Amino acid sequence: MSIRLENVEHVARLARLELTSEEKERFLGQLNAILNYADKLNELNTDDVAPTTHVLPIHNVLRDDEVRKSLTIEQVMKNAPEEEEGHFLVPAVLE
Repeated sequence: MSIRLENVEHVARLARLELTSEEKERFLGQLNAILNYADKLNELNTDDVAPTTHVLPIHNVLRDDEVRKSLTIEQVMKNAPEEEEGHFLVPAVLE
């Protein structure tokens, strides 16, 4: 698989990038080099390799949920610039 100059121009247009002709040529070469390098993976025999989602046998690395003491409303609101009835007051963004 290889990328053509039209592909680079299309992606640049989608990303709203203005590229010079030198930049387009440079990116074309770089992207084709990346694809050629990735294509080497097709040379590997992966018939006996089981599909995985992670290279290590990690199943669940999350800690158990624990109920812990949290801040009181007074502690939370202590540094609030403006507060009303236990809620942060923020400037209106809609009229």
